[in-house]
Amino acid sequence: MNIQEAKKEICHTLKAYLMKDEHGTYSYPVLRQRPILLMGPPGIGKTAVVEQAARECGLGCISYTITHHTRQSAIGLPEISHRVYNDRKVTVTDYTMSEIVASVYDYMEATGKKEGILFIDEINCVSETLAPAMLALLQNKTFGSHKIPEGWILVAAGNPPQYNKSVREFDIVTLDRVRKIEIEPDCRAWLSYARANHVHRAVTSYLEMKKQNFYLVENSADGKFFVTARGWEDLSRLLDSYEKLGFEIRNEIIGEFLQKEEIARDFSAYYGLYRKYGQDYDFSGILNGTCTEEEQRKKEMAVSQGSFEEKFAVVNLLNGALDSAAAEYEKLEQFTETLYSQLLYLKSYLKKESEQDFRNRLDDFIQKQRQSLMVKVDMELISVGEHQLQEKTLKTLETYVNRVKGEHIRESQDGFDKIREYFREEVEIRDKETKKMETKLQRAFAFIKNSFGDGQELLLFITEITGSPVLVDFIAQNGCPAYFKYSRTLLGKNRERELQKMCREVLQ
Repeated sequence: MNIQEAKKEICHTLKAYLMKDEHGTYSYPVLRQRPILLMGPPGIGKTAVVEQAARECGLGCISYTITHHTRQSAIGLPEISHRVYNDRKVTVTDYTMSEIVASVYDYMEATGKKEGILFIDEINCVSETLAPAMLALLQNKTFGSHKIPEGWILVAAGNPPQYNKSVREFDIVTLDRVRKIEIEPDCRAWLSYARANHVHRAVTSYLEMKKQNFYLVENSADGKFFVTARGWEDLSRLLDSYEKLGFEIRNEIIGEFLQKEEIARDFSAYYGLYRKYGQDYDFSGILNGTCTEEEQRKKEMAVSQGSFEEKFAVVNLLNGALDSAAAEYEKLEQFTETLYSQLLYLKSYLKKESEQDFRNRLDDFIQKQRQSLMVKVDMELISVGEHQLQEKTLKTLETYVNRVKGEHIRESQDGFDKIREYFREEVEIRDKETKKMETKLQRAFAFIKNSFGDGQELLLFITEITGSPVLVDFIAQNGCPAYFKYSRTLLGKNRERELQKMCREVLQ
């Protein structure tokens, strides 16, 4: 199965294993909770989908790369303990708790999450001294003499032997106690992930045309050559950063991520054209309406007469510009919603009786919220993006508090009414950006329609919009007459998947 199917199966398994009966007891027998063993080539996203599955199911997640551990850290250190057997005192060898098992208990205590995934990576590359402990873990969910806490599901991952000389084969007894899921590289599944995570449009548009270059691992007499999903995504992040900084992106840099000369050279050539078309057509000018009518007509004429590769790149560049604009709008929308939620909480907080001065209570509220945020950050319970959103929200609240203090307001209701007025300013900004985004969509459709009519480029454009979560989200909330008009005409009822497949086949 592909990596997205594997994530879906992990989510289903988590829900099945953690299902409870009417008494709040786990109904799935622990003895039958087979650990999931993900086997697949390197760099296809095994670790990422485990973390995504945990987040989507609202569970904790602790990851360990087992090759980084010694026997002592994995199963614990020996210690002498005293016991009584048949009225006779004896000394026996016991073991301290494994560092890995202890980390689960620490995580539970710090976060309050009692259920989660314990993820062990590179499990089939352990040293000879650790191999028996790994087998015991898979078979009994036990490290040394200590079990993984109830409510924690074991997921492991490994690479097939053709990719790693250190691999140890599992015997039939062990394999009969796990759920082994074989994962294969799948470009289409990865492209779906890539669009949702804003992977560089040059990468996604190139791989739409040349899916055969998505994944390759060769180990020949001439050397080791490989191109992986991890390499494409890491290259994407570097392209984004270098472009913002104005740094040159040389062929050698691309070759550091795509370690197959022919593919690196081919993508480098495509990327050069992609950048050129971006500069020639100035899509920000088209979307923002700063192009004159004459300039716009020239661009529409030029692309309509261009090569297939140029048309394909232009559609993707325009989609990329729209996607970026929608992503920025989504951040603003999330900020407005998060700020609104905080204000509701503040309103409830201020209603509680207190002898404190109103302004001091505002300060206390901000302080408590900041302390709560820092706990989440320290325990890695929120993403970098969520941290930035919460930080921006708190800073805005602090600004509101300072403005209220500056107006010498002392009564809670008067103060909150004033804060509500400040919030209306944010809502007005959001509403203006909504109108701007609606206009950008209209201009984008007009450019595509004027350039290509009802050709396959329009179908590709609509298909790419449909594959963008942020654009679909915006259209679902705010509408887009052109999208609904052309999608009904071109996609037809219940035929979107068929035509997406047709479009991909045309592009291959």
